[in-house]
Amino acid sequence: MPGAGRRGLTETSEEKKEEIYMTLQELSVEYRAHAETLSARVKELEQRLEQTKNPRERCLLQDRIRMLSTMVREARELAVLTEHYYYRGYRRNVRYTV
Repeated sequence: MPGAGRRGLTETSEEKKEEIYMTLQELSVEYRAHAETLSARVKELEQRLEQTKNPRERCLLQDRIRMLSTMVREARELAVLTEHYYYRGYRRNVRYTV
């Protein structure tokens, strides 16, 4: 019966693999959603920055906005890359090309 146990594990492992695989097109949708969430947070922090007088808090908010803005840009770039990855003639962003 040792073979039966392994067969069961293999089937389970294959089923789990199927659940975690995602196409690049599906991944592009996730990147776009992530970019939108980050963008909304940047807008919130910018509004807070306008209302804040404390120089230390302003500096912290500016740093946070800068970091999140970079993340928004990268998420959008990755969304475009994954969306068009297999299109013939698509010129990929050299930053994300290996």
